[in-house]
Amino acid sequence: MLRGFSLITGTALVVLIALIAGLAVNGILQLQKLDELMNTIVEQHSRKIDLVTQTQLAAHMRTDSLFRMALADDPFERDQHFMTFNRAGFLVGSGRSALLKLGFTPGEQRNFEQQQSLIGSIQAVQEQVIGLLAAERFEQARRLLEKETIPLQATFNQQLSEMRNLYQLQSMEAQRQARMTYQQTFLGTLAFGVLAITLSMLIAWRTLRNISRKSAEIQRQMSELEMSRASLREEATHDALTGLANRRMFHDRLQQAIHHARRYGGKVGILFVDMDRFKEINDRHGHHMGDAVLIEVSKRLVDCVRESDSVARLGGDEFVVMLDGVEGREDCQAAAHKIEQALCNENMPFDDNLVISCSIGQALFPDDGADEESLIRAADAAMYRLKSGPNDERQGSLALAP
Repeated sequence: MLRGFSLITGTALVVLIALIAGLAVNGILQLQKLDELMNTIVEQHSRKIDLVTQTQLAAHMRTDSLFRMALADDPFERDQHFMTFNRAGFLVGSGRSALLKLGFTPGEQRNFEQQQSLIGSIQAVQEQVIGLLAAERFEQARRLLEKETIPLQATFNQQLSEMRNLYQLQSMEAQRQARMTYQQTFLGTLAFGVLAITLSMLIAWRTLRNISRKSAEIQRQMSELEMSRASLREEATHDALTGLANRRMFHDRLQQAIHHARRYGGKVGILFVDMDRFKEINDRHGHHMGDAVLIEVSKRLVDCVRESDSVARLGGDEFVVMLDGVEGREDCQAAAHKIEQALCNENMPFDDNLVISCSIGQALFPDDGADEESLIRAADAAMYRLKSGPNDERQGSLALAP
């Protein structure tokens, strides 16, 4: 009877050891699968998301540089935009090549091939635009950009966004599968005794720590990508020093205002503000003081106009103000006078020996120009006539007291 008991006990012990060993092997296999899933989330999916974002930004840069080429009057400036256009095309191609090397599912492969056909259409239209620009047929090039190139680019951006969303969904599914794998491993371990439970808890603790760390890394990467996109959008439309609209955004706003005025019979005023002898401020007081002057002037310009108007910094010491919905030149002169009064404020936060002056050129749509380019040129020319005229005719010799 003792031998039978010992045989049963030994058999049970062997079975128990076998079960524990099987549980351990199963736990190790499941944890390896979990680790592979997390590696897929952190490495492959995150890499694909980064590449899709890079491709989307490069494609946007390519269309933007082509648009700037169509707007540029200076051949050297067009050459610079053309170099940017080519560099962006290289980034689009390299991003898609890297995506192809990472491998696709059958569904992803079909989407990728559809995108290739769309890219071919985009490149064909872009080459037509380049040809028109080379032939100096700028108006036709701009119309082709608006009617075909930009809509095609928007479609391509939408496809890239859908691809990025797909990878994000796949990452979430991999996380869900990872959690399910962990739960199965934990429950299986719990069923086979204290020793197996203890072992599984130790493994689970380590696994959870890795999941937390890698999940935090994914969140950090996504936050960095979002911040990067927001920063790119801000840099593309605003001046870095003053926070005002840049040349590109101002052209867009002015174009919309002109379209509205042309449709409803209104007028749009332009004030071209140029600071006189600004180089002397930088030379005598330093660039930090010059930057402070530009920031203060930009604030006062914004305070002088309505919310419906726009103030932009075109570069250097040049500012431009769009007066939307004015009645005539009297409104432009009144706004210019208000700006002069603001800049002559005796509470300027500068040294006693710092003197600032500016010249303000005016232009009115549709009297002085039929589009945004001609209107800005007219205001610029008016400003230079004023700057080069006699001192008693100058509009804005503005000595800003401290």
